[in-house]
Amino acid sequence: MREVIATENAPSAIGPYSQAIRVSASKMLFVSGQLGVDPKTGNFVSTDVAEQARQAIHNLAAILETAGFAKTSVVKTTIFLKDMNDFSAVNAVYGAYFNENPPARSTVEVARLPKDARVEIEAIVAA
Repeated sequence: MREVIATENAPSAIGPYSQAIRVSASKMLFVSGQLGVDPKTGNFVSTDVAEQARQAIHNLAAILETAGFAKTSVVKTTIFLKDMNDFSAVNAVYGAYFNENPPARSTVEVARLPKDARVEIEAIVAA
């Protein structure tokens, strides 16, 4: 019992995956990693990591809205960073969005991200 969630308000998948999958029996949503890409242009909004993080969260929020979830339903996120030195800048953007009762989170540095992004954010959501 799974349902593919797709919205034009977040970038289309750039590979064989869905923007999100809703597991209807358990009212859970698994959101694929979001980059700082403008869904209208398909390009990064900026080379600045904070701007990329802001757009990645905007894309995540668009998927949540399309699936009928609020940000308060996010129970776990994972942030992938190209450079852990960007942690503070991304943390500030993330904290502004998840400003009350934030979800559990992991943040890891990776060697490379799709499209050479500086940050990617994925989420697990439960109602």
